[in-house]
Amino acid sequence: MTIDQLKSAYEAAYQKPATDIFFAPGRVNLIGEHTDYNGGFVFPCALSFGTYILLSKNDEQKINFRSLNMEAIYSLELTQLSEPLPNKAWANYPLGVFAQFIKRGVAITQGYDILFWGNVPAGAGLSSSAAMEVVTAYALNDLLGTNYGLADLAKIGRAAEHEFAGVMCGIMDQFASAHGKADHAIYLNCDTLEYDLVPVKLDGIKVVVTNTHSPHKLDSGSFNDRVRQCQLAVEQINSVRPIQYLAELS
Repeated sequence: MTIDQLKSAYEAAYQKPATDIFFAPGRVNLIGEHTDYNGGFVFPCALSFGTYILLSKNDEQKINFRSLNMEAIYSLELTQLSEPLPNKAWANYPLGVFAQFIKRGVAITQGYDILFWGNVPAGAGLSSSAAMEVVTAYALNDLLGTNYGLADLAKIGRAAEHEFAGVMCGIMDQFASAHGKADHAIYLNCDTLEYDLVPVKLDGIKVVVTNTHSPHKLDSGSFNDRVRQCQLAVEQINSVRPIQYLAELS
């Protein structure tokens, strides 16, 4: 959809124009699978498609969540922003971001009418959830004047996914979405969060991202099982050698 089409969709949903629009990209990882939650290095790059958020203030003291990608609509009082919704509701991703701002001492005293749309295929392993978290963090950071840096916004997104979606992901997805730059990949140390933006000009070479239509569901349980197995390995290794992450063994 074009920006004009998104604006029209927002007006159709809320009978008023959006006052603010933000975008955050999805990501593809070139090197470093399952190393981010083990304190290792990764090499992701942002994609040209991602998630948009359109919003405006309302007088209802409510946060209204709608998505052009989802049927369910959620309307929450400002007093209901600190607890996740049941049944794996899609709104838990942005709701978790609101909750993280509140945990950091930021007062949410204004209601908002929010509409999302994304062209990152859900469940394709391209970080559609991270893009939704980061774009929500972008919006709140701007509208609430909190002036958090990009690394903090990535941490907020990761915490939202941990606590509201139940996925114990590493930092790579949110970091890549927040820091992505055209024609660059990100060489990221997931322990220290030190990074370099590395120019990637692949003249004559294409990186092909293919949708195999095989569901990629991090909240299914198997992903968290891998994380717990790695944490257990760290605990066992600590009996003979003190480490924080498995990557320290490399």
